Amino acid sequence: MLVEDRMSHPVITVSPKTSMPDAHKLMRDEKIRRLPVVDERGRLIGIVSESDFLHASPSDVSSLSVWEMTYMLSKITVEKIMTKKVITTTADTPIEEAARTMVDSKIGGLPVLKDGELAGIITETDLFKVFLEMLGAREQGVRLSVLIANAPGTLTELTKSIFDAGGNLIALGTFLGESTENREITLKAAGVDPDALEAAVKDHVERIVDIRESSFS
Repeated sequence: MLVEDRMSHPVITVSPKTSMPDAHKLMRDEKIRRLPVVDERGRLIGIVSESDFLHASPSDVSSLSVWEMTYMLSKITVEKIMTKKVITTTADTPIEEAARTMVDSKIGGLPVLKDGELAGIITETDLFKVFLEMLGAREQGVRLSVLIANAPGTLTELTKSIFDAGGNLIALGTFLGESTENREITLKAAGVDPDALEAAVKDHVERIVDIRESSFS
């Protein structure tokens, strides 16, 4: 899966001359937390986020009346508060690499470029949706978490045991285990009840961590 498969597009943007109140209102109306800033040619030149608004205020606010403060804030434009060194990704980047960039950079979204042009934006919300898909959170079935040995063939044995029991594997995720010697597998299977699934996999895993019926309504 690549970034372009799950990015949000078209992108809601603002110009550097947009006033801070107008940009903030746009974010509230559209229920978004960041706005790429583009110049008159559509080139990405910055990004503004909720935190930028929180840190932007006139100096000596305590000496201003509410009307004076409102007036001064209306004169602050996006270019004065935006982040100019924008961390971006590309449309053909694997989605996990974009997620790693966001985590390592401690940011909640990345403008997406394609052929040098702004093509979309990928945010933590988009990644949460991918996580839901990966673990079948909107699918009915039996959810199973197990520890398996971190060795070739163990995952194949596990999935074959589910197939042999008549189960249909609809979701699967692999995660770090308790040590380098094992991995935790979380999966969802349809067409098999919990007891039958537990009996099918118990000889192919180190430990069953959790098993339960799971449904979405």
